[in-house]
Amino acid sequence: MSHYNDIFTDDKLQTLFPEDRADAFFDALFGDADEGSYDIALGYAGEYDNALNFELRLSQRPGKCLACNLTYGLPQVFSRHPIINVQGVAEAVGEATGKSDVSWKLGATKEINNTLHVIPLMIELG
Repeated sequence: MSHYNDIFTDDKLQTLFPEDRADAFFDALFGDADEGSYDIALGYAGEYDNALNFELRLSQRPGKCLACNLTYGLPQVFSRHPIINVQGVAEAVGEATGKSDVSWKLGATKEINNTLHVIPLMIELG
């Protein structure tokens, strides 16, 4: 088992991507956080080669619809959005592992089920 599991605990993931970031994103996008249809959480999905695999987990909010057409374009949006700040998340992951040189990429949205979609986030440590 990888030592990264010991680093990227639920508490650490919450620190790297606080749960209120989704509200801030929707407030900036729509002018009202309550207009958002999902919450966003960071999950750790393991290590592969020289990459740490994370997921941006989109969980449907009560009374809202998590439709594919709402989430499939998000990797491009999230990669540039200052509130989501993927670069900052990647740098914080690097800092947590003692690496200062990191690169990242977002994968395509995956529909796990009607209430959960994930966007893979691969972070390579230099």
